[in-house]
Amino acid sequence: MTDKLEQKFQRKGLKLTDQRRTIAKVILESKEEYGESDHPDVDELYNRVSKIDPKISIATVYRTVKLFEEAGILTKHDFKTGKARYELNDDHNHLIDIKTGEIIEFVDEEINQIQQKIAEKYGYSLVDHRLELYGVKKKSQ
Repeated sequence: MTDKLEQKFQRKGLKLTDQRRTIAKVILESKEEYGESDHPDVDELYNRVSKIDPKISIATVYRTVKLFEEAGILTKHDFKTGKARYELNDDHNHLIDIKTGEIIEFVDEEINQIQQKIAEKYGYSLVDHRLELYGVKKKSQ
């Protein structure tokens, strides 16, 4: 697990048990192993985790995911698929193809600046944001 993620857990006051460490490692490595568009649901996380440590129950995965989400370490997404999907909270946005389910992650500094300006306009300091765009791929001309 990266030092940055370890520090995030410490700042949130979370004790990293071996089981939580394994679940965090699987989440962290999801994009590396399964690609950028990987946003596993709890069942998929459980399948991946149980290959590493079969003693981890699905209930433990559910509790840990909820704990990580409440601590702001994980972000929960709907993506209109009927199942909640999760990923590390790392300040990017999504473009979701509603026909294929493909998820494209992107960072756009202009969008980030606009969100910051909107928060400031109304007297707020922006602490988090989420942008999900839904579309269909244009046909080639």
